Amino acid sequence: MPGDLFDQINNAVLDLQAADYQGVQRPLRQLSKLLEHPDLEEINRTLTEGVDVDAFLQESEQANNGLQWPEDAREDLALRLLIVRRLGEPDGDFALQFSHSYYAGGSRKFIAGFQGMNRSLIMPFVRDYKSYVFNQGDNHPKLVRPTSRKVFIVHGHDGEARETVARFLSTIGFEPVILHEQANRGRTVIEKVEAHSDVGFAVVLLTPDDVGSAKGAAELEPRARQNVLLELGYFIARLGRARVCALKRGEVLIPSDFAGVVWEDMDAAGGWKSRLGRELEAAGQVIDWNKVMRP
Repeated sequence: MPGDLFDQINNAVLDLQAADYQGVQRPLRQLSKLLEHPDLEEINRTLTEGVDVDAFLQESEQANNGLQWPEDAREDLALRLLIVRRLGEPDGDFALQFSHSYYAGGSRKFIAGFQGMNRSLIMPFVRDYKSYVFNQGDNHPKLVRPTSRKVFIVHGHDGEARETVARFLSTIGFEPVILHEQANRGRTVIEKVEAHSDVGFAVVLLTPDDVGSAKGAAELEPRARQNVLLELGYFIARLGRARVCALKRGEVLIPSDFAGVVWEDMDAAGGWKSRLGRELEAAGQVIDWNKVMRP
């Protein structure tokens, strides 16, 4: 199998995540084409044998209660594969109707359906499918590899923001990892970051701890600390953009090459908690929403 096949698949998903209404068809077609790669043909044939996607869609439509996913893990993955491949059909009618029917959440905006479908169907599918493909040599393949409940918190000088996020993550069942709380053991800072990067997600706090400007500019602008931006880049490369969420508190200059990475305002009302919960869930984590919404 080409070593970069799943890199291309991940890029198609990220392109879909950033696309507007006019631009969603291209990454959907690209994703469908990649999933039909000749090196995946035999695996796909075995996976989807005996699975009737049309019957599944008809049953779900008649049930009028959302998609009726089966309990069997192989059948579930096979149905998702067949649906995602069908989303790339040239006319786009299936993708439009399917996303609006099951993922728009009552919104009349079609792009909301595509975004919801990407978060709830396509991104988890790619994760599970990759795991399934890479485990084909195992006599007892696992469809989903265990996802770490550790969340690395990248922070600057705002201790209140750091502790607030750490307490929230602990409350909803995650293990926050804060670098200065870990033993040094004679290591440099970057060595400590590497040693504790076995996490399933990273939250990066962009807080106005420094000021700076372009050379010759008249005014200084609030910026995050340089170590925060360095670690932001490290975790994007380590985990992928879909598993990194930045929380911006106050007025902070956002780097120009930050496009494509999720960032949210850490508002005083606490709305950031549900938004962070959604990003964790989209990255494959199990979320107890009762705990998220708890005051």
